[in-house]
Amino acid sequence: MSLLGIDVGTSGARALAISIEGRLLAEASREYSLAPAASGAYELDSERVWAAIREVIAEVAARTKQDPIHALSVTSMGEVIVPLSADGRILSQGILSADQRGSHCVRAVEQKLGRERLFEITGSLPGSTGSLSKLCWLRDNKPALFEGAWRFVLWSGLVSYLLGGASTCDYSLASRTLLFDLAQKRWSSEVLHASGLLPLKLPDLAPAGTSVGIVSAPLARELSLPAGVRIILGGYDLSCSALGLGVVEGGMAMYLLGNSIFMLPTFNAIPLTSLMLSQGLDMACHVLPGAFVSVLYNQSGGAVLRWFADTLVPLEKREVQKRGLSVYTELLAEMPEEPTELMVLPYFAQAGPPHLGDRVPGGVLGLLTSTTRGELIKALLEGVTYHFAEGQERLQRAGISIKGYRAAGGGARSDRWLQLSADILGTPIERPQVGDPAMMGAAMVAGVGSGAYASFEEAVKMLVRVERRFEPHPQRSALYRAQMERYQKMISALREQEMVTGGPG
Repeated sequence: MSLLGIDVGTSGARALAISIEGRLLAEASREYSLAPAASGAYELDSERVWAAIREVIAEVAARTKQDPIHALSVTSMGEVIVPLSADGRILSQGILSADQRGSHCVRAVEQKLGRERLFEITGSLPGSTGSLSKLCWLRDNKPALFEGAWRFVLWSGLVSYLLGGASTCDYSLASRTLLFDLAQKRWSSEVLHASGLLPLKLPDLAPAGTSVGIVSAPLARELSLPAGVRIILGGYDLSCSALGLGVVEGGMAMYLLGNSIFMLPTFNAIPLTSLMLSQGLDMACHVLPGAFVSVLYNQSGGAVLRWFADTLVPLEKREVQKRGLSVYTELLAEMPEEPTELMVLPYFAQAGPPHLGDRVPGGVLGLLTSTTRGELIKALLEGVTYHFAEGQERLQRAGISIKGYRAAGGGARSDRWLQLSADILGTPIERPQVGDPAMMGAAMVAGVGSGAYASFEEAVKMLVRVERRFEPHPQRSALYRAQMERYQKMISALREQEMVTGGPG
């Protein structure tokens, strides 16, 4: 028998089937784009997304006849809520996390409860909109739709429901709503009351790995699935990615290097909330029972490399691609071994914790006519990594130590990028042999929930293999510690200027 992991993202749906031993059997993907919407709106056509999900399931199922699918689980983007009618129809498009409509409602709730109390309940930082803002916007601007909806569900639960199961939401996705009581594991009556929302419109809650039904017979026939496929409750895509990389112990963290970079440390108890808030760090449930995570990110990330290639060397990029090579591999090969003397402030795009809401500008300081292209490329990656090195220090001050990272994403294929990261973070980084950690994590959840594995730890032991480990280089790490002091002084000065002038100048 095999396990199916489904990942519903903002730009596409993907599915992967593995054997119980971890052998890849099949995978498929379909892309979609934002739906046409008014200015400032970020929405997905929910029906198109559902069609894409059915297509990837059918493609994978058709290629696993020799090892039929036994159970499936769905991981999905956070914050996005979709209204359902009482008879199970999708009523409107899904509003994405980037959509700021309704953010005034969050500010109003924060004023009523106080920022400390709101954080104590939800673990979410002021400035995070979550699903709360989407619900308030629909209530205030589309009252007929809002009143006619039976439930507002997140995508993992929506897919489970449409396949024939329950619309239940797991704790990791509920943590993205700004409506979830992190300690009590339930919808917060206090936040709901402050926002004027009713719990009846929200789905039931349960931990990831809970069995929530069986794929309906008609849909199983349509999708070429065998009869009786079990639907196991999945969770937030970043938490499932961490699971897929084997980040199941306190002190471990995921380091996801893509166009955006994400750091996701795992810990086993809720830290002192006042410390976390003072350090600009959030808290959320992991898909693992009893475990928590904090999400740090920077959307500059690998996007700075794409910008460099597309804007500064577009002709060279095309020539390299004609030879069947990666321009990024070619560019990274030019980086010098030693740290650069440049200082890059990595805020060319939106950044999250520990600088969520800050308007610190991006910039490159120290450029000379003698600066080489390789030095500039390395400086861009150094700057992005400083953001996470600062986050690591803030986590330490809040009582959360990171002893090692598991890395994935396009940037993790580069030995040089991972070594640079290990040197700056001063912490070992391991690269597992995992293609897509989110889908793998969802498949693991399906395996644990269906009894194929006795625990998440057993699933990791069976399925995750470390390919290479990168240790920090002592001399380079020492140089980077000095650079970090410069970086933090500059960031502090710019934040003070922002508070005085109301902008970066």
